[in-house]
Amino acid sequence: MLVPAIAFYAFVVIVPAAQGALYAFTDWNGITSAFDFVGLDNFVRAFTQEGALRAVTNTLALAAIVLVLQNAIGLLLAVGLNTAVKSRSVLRVIFFAPVILTPLVSGYIWSYLLTPRGAINTALEAIGLGDLRQDWLGDPRFALFSVCAAIVWQFSGYSMIIFLAGLQAIPAEITEAAVMDGAGPVRRFFSITLPLLNGAIAINLLLTLISGLSQFDQVYVMTGGGPSGATATLSVVIFREGFQLGDYPYGTALSLVLALFVGVAAVVQYRLTSRRFDS
Repeated sequence: MLVPAIAFYAFVVIVPAAQGALYAFTDWNGITSAFDFVGLDNFVRAFTQEGALRAVTNTLALAAIVLVLQNAIGLLLAVGLNTAVKSRSVLRVIFFAPVILTPLVSGYIWSYLLTPRGAINTALEAIGLGDLRQDWLGDPRFALFSVCAAIVWQFSGYSMIIFLAGLQAIPAEITEAAVMDGAGPVRRFFSITLPLLNGAIAINLLLTLISGLSQFDQVYVMTGGGPSGATATLSVVIFREGFQLGDYPYGTALSLVLALFVGVAAVVQYRLTSRRFDS
């Protein structure tokens, strides 16, 4: 009974992926069926060209910023909304609402908010902080952080839901016993809540890391990789090289590098966090 599903999956996913991986070692022009094998030439370009190396740096920086901020904000929201606050259900819906937006819509919204005459600069001027106005997406110093802010705003609610599930699985008897022993809120959080959230933390870190390393939609919509390559991630470079410039073998080689990079980073991160929590 599994044969039809496996055959369909192989036809749709495995065969195209293997064929694409093969083209990374060729000079295929993307149109004709003729090509020659060029060995590791495309991979050498990937590790020597300045644009690709800068994209790796941008990808790592974006993933690190999103990893820390999204999980920190998600955890704070989950802890705050796991109380007996009457409006907690409404607040959960409000904080989770951005998650249901597509990244493209979110990117367009933030692109409008962060323009030189957008809502962010207008609000700063209205409260007397006009000197802090910036060209948030046009200045290389702020562009990457602005994109990270948009990503964190949209997906913190996703991390919040996973943390909430972990918090609600903690037996109330343990917390009540700690209260009776005189443990304060801070002590209970670090000694009881945080260790018992090990599963939720590991899952959130893994999902956030994978998403951050492969981020494309919001970066492309908000900046297109600019200004001057300040926000060009590997996914953006792959799209530009493969689909805009037509250098399919090089784009495919970059895709393989990204896939291997994400896989190795995810495995290492999961092993480290699992070992940390198990100990």
